[in-house]
Amino acid sequence: MSTELTYSDATKLAELIRTREVSPVEVMKAHLDRIEALNPKVNAVVTIANDALESARAAESAVLRGDKLGPLHGVPFTVKDSIDTANVLTQRGSLIFKGRVPETDATSVARMKKAGGILLAKTNLPEFSYGVESDNLLSGRSNNPWDLTLTPGGSSGGESAAIAAGMSPLGLGTDLAISLRGPAAHTGIVSLKATHGRVPMTGIWPRVPRRFWHVGPMARSIRDLTLAFSQLAGADGFDGASGSAVPFDAGVVGSSKRPLRVGWLVEPGFGPIARDVAATVEAAADALKGFGHSVEPVRIPALERDFALDVFSRLHALEMKPAVQEATAGRRDDELSSMARYVLSLPDTPMKEYIDAEQAAERLRDGYAEYFKKYDVLLTPVVPTSSFKHGQEELEINGQTVGIMGIMSATSPLSVTGLPGVSMRFGTSKEGMPIGVQIVGNWQAEATILQVASLLEQVSPVSGLHPNI
Repeated sequence: MSTELTYSDATKLAELIRTREVSPVEVMKAHLDRIEALNPKVNAVVTIANDALESARAAESAVLRGDKLGPLHGVPFTVKDSIDTANVLTQRGSLIFKGRVPETDATSVARMKKAGGILLAKTNLPEFSYGVESDNLLSGRSNNPWDLTLTPGGSSGGESAAIAAGMSPLGLGTDLAISLRGPAAHTGIVSLKATHGRVPMTGIWPRVPRRFWHVGPMARSIRDLTLAFSQLAGADGFDGASGSAVPFDAGVVGSSKRPLRVGWLVEPGFGPIARDVAATVEAAADALKGFGHSVEPVRIPALERDFALDVFSRLHALEMKPAVQEATAGRRDDELSSMARYVLSLPDTPMKEYIDAEQAAERLRDGYAEYFKKYDVLLTPVVPTSSFKHGQEELEINGQTVGIMGIMSATSPLSVTGLPGVSMRFGTSKEGMPIGVQIVGNWQAEATILQVASLLEQVSPVSGLHPNI
């Protein structure tokens, strides 16, 4: 029964709790036991919420009293340790913030709790959420539950590993250029990076700059993403980037019955893509044809003119460096991760290059706008290859050598443009590792990409697979 509970999705757990087939306390204990058994191997969880069981008992009492229950009532959820949690350690993977306990919840956490969810634990990340592997000097390195010698990715790698290993049914991560989508692809779960600003970033470092930062749900089912997003979306009156954000109605997913116009793209525009990844994207495109949708290969000229990862790097380095300088002021080098030291060492982007990058970002947004005049959805890779070894600095893809930051080549376009994307598994590498696809939609069109993801989930060749750990 314990294993059944830890691999049930959040929607199912909420139903079992609502119908009194299982109690919130049983669900919480099952996940705490799972963490105790597996976390020493995976190192995904860094802090257990000190009131998790107490909150589960309170949720059980509410069920027995017949109280009105929220859609996630009694369901545990985990949170990346860059996201503030009231009275629970939030250390940002950094020795600088060791022992830090916020007084208030981030907006996203507060909304999950308002829906009835119970904070279970905080999960690992690179220092400041800055890296493609979840490793830091404070809490160490997270491992991929499919193969402990490989990374679950970054920066929401601890969150993705916890969910994949059954230590959590549902969680919150953040995304700068890959951090929700890449880890989901590496560990075989699902995630949603919504349109920029759709979910407030209040209570998440850094306060500025945040034009590329996102917070969003991670789970094992598309219906859980949909449910969580329906609780998270909408302005909060604090985050100016979310000022025009509107709530999301989960009921609209699947309401459109018209055939969708779907394009799929592997190359060019993203650099080299491994053959098994390319084949997985094409397989997902073929699967959508079976549902009666119009599907064809496409090209987006704007991606070929301006390499989005380069545009992102030129813009973000200049913007982010002051925030890291402020956070690390007066600290010794041995207190900082290699990535933090790298950011501090970066030369400032010359103003002409910065302006050129801003104009390139506008061209990319225009290029996608033109694409979405003709199509409803775009299918692409999430990452150019499956998970890689810890500490790896280069990738070999189709005979070409790519620096490790090239892992962000297909995710960074959505960060530069603010477009929404779902990451989900649809294939397996010859080494047995998950391979994902990225489902991209027009701005504010989360309902469309969640609908497409739900269709693919129905015919996925890897549905129901879990790591044998």
